[in-house]
Amino acid sequence: MRNSEFPLFILHLSSFIPYRPALMPDFLVLQRLRFFAHHGMLPAEIAHGQFFEVSVRLELPLAPSTQADDLSLTVDYQDVFTAVRTVLEGPRHNLVETLAELVAAELLNRFPLVDAVEVEIMKPAPPVAFSSGGLGVKIHRERK
Repeated sequence: MRNSEFPLFILHLSSFIPYRPALMPDFLVLQRLRFFAHHGMLPAEIAHGQFFEVSVRLELPLAPSTQADDLSLTVDYQDVFTAVRTVLEGPRHNLVETLAELVAAELLNRFPLVDAVEVEIMKPAPPVAFSSGGLGVKIHRERK
């Protein structure tokens, strides 16, 4: 084949759209915060209580705080812990699903910089008749 049989395409640099990879969100993460409480449905959970482990992942822009090295431009870990503790050590609830929803709502209400939250609540040693490494729920909620 001769080169003249192939079509010739001329691309102008102005026709290229620069590639910009999708920006990954930033997260502030607290893992396995431990609380003792009497939440649950079973009589043993209510009477004796149990430990709960809570992990939260808050989606928020971290660049402003990292560039300025300024805590006031982000969310303080201690304040997140306090918000989670308010729910876990607050009024008793039957379901860990309810606790997770309340924690998510508390975090979104308390921290306007946060765009979304992921909340995982585990019972590391639930009083059940089978062996497990823990039981729990994980939810994701976004600011409306």
